[in-house]
Amino acid sequence: MPAVVDLEAIVVSVPAEGNAFTETDTEDILLVLVTDEDGRMGFGECACAPGVLKELIEFPSEHFWANGITEHVIGKDPIEALAIYDGIYHSSFYHGRRGLLINALSAVDIALYDLAGKQLGKPVWQLLGGARQPGARPYVTLYPGDTRGEPTGVILDKMEGIVDLARQSGFTAMKLPFVGLTELPDHQVVDLVGQLRAMIGDDVVLGTDPGYRWTHWQEALWVLNRLDDHRVYFAEVPLRHDDMEGYRQLAARCPLLIGAGEFSTGRWEAKEWLDHAKVPLLHCGISRAGGFTEIARISEMCELAGALLMPHSYATAVSDYSNLHMQIASMQIPMVEFRTIEPVTSILRRDLVHPAMPEIVDGWVAPPTAPGLGLELNMDLVNQFRARLS
Repeated sequence: MPAVVDLEAIVVSVPAEGNAFTETDTEDILLVLVTDEDGRMGFGECACAPGVLKELIEFPSEHFWANGITEHVIGKDPIEALAIYDGIYHSSFYHGRRGLLINALSAVDIALYDLAGKQLGKPVWQLLGGARQPGARPYVTLYPGDTRGEPTGVILDKMEGIVDLARQSGFTAMKLPFVGLTELPDHQVVDLVGQLRAMIGDDVVLGTDPGYRWTHWQEALWVLNRLDDHRVYFAEVPLRHDDMEGYRQLAARCPLLIGAGEFSTGRWEAKEWLDHAKVPLLHCGISRAGGFTEIARISEMCELAGALLMPHSYATAVSDYSNLHMQIASMQIPMVEFRTIEPVTSILRRDLVHPAMPEIVDGWVAPPTAPGLGLELNMDLVNQFRARLS
């Protein structure tokens, strides 16, 4: 198979366009392109500190414990993505590999799988071992923008339009984030979730994302026990990120699936969540926890631990579609996060790749048949908004 001859890390920085997920004037992404001898190109992404990740990918080797990434990729067959990942991982611990290095590797790994699929004429889910599910079931995050300080009636009015759009788009699973509910006391949050359940009906799976709301597991337990009355399926990251003991106490007592690890990196951190915190649900993301290579390993770890995996997605449709391929190839993923939906507008989520949205029928997406991720990159947009870093 043709070898990789070029690896490029690009920071794409577009106007934020009212996107409430960023407090700056721009929304940025790290885009990684890998090109083979025949001119085929695969691409991947990561949204974590894009400028820092670009420097890390371009970092040259200093010695045998501080290797750069690029030299492990150039000249290699992209189908060997797993071996490439391990080669980088085990030769880069001197300068710190947990965290940003694995974030960078995520974008590289996704790009390699995309390129390998294009070379072989196969979709990524086949490269991951084939279909273990008949399709993928995305859930949509119902985010109405910054609603801090607004009464629940106003929040629900905004939610109604998003719910209608989600239903029209084919979603049968939805998640309510608590990002805009920070000023509401706990009892009002419980009431709001109950009203949302009444709005969406009984036929929709409903999850919640408290967004690290509580500092003690007993505070969280009081609310989550009451959310069980509203048939809430899971609660993503209710406690602070590193509070593994709190998660252990909460998961042992709560009727909801307690999810954790959305910002964790690599299988070793996933192992800590499963072994110590004993959470029944992980949210490790493909575009930040190690790409397809590492998420496939984490999926198998979840199987051994009797846990589930719902990969986090906070970037563009590149991550969203990566999630779809991963669910199809895994037995441990009941649903995947999919963020590419209005009304929270984003040039990147809408225009970076085509198609930005798959066809969703009765809540499910059929296995893609196009090679690689099955996406077409908008190079005109990339070139227009390529950041010129000093």
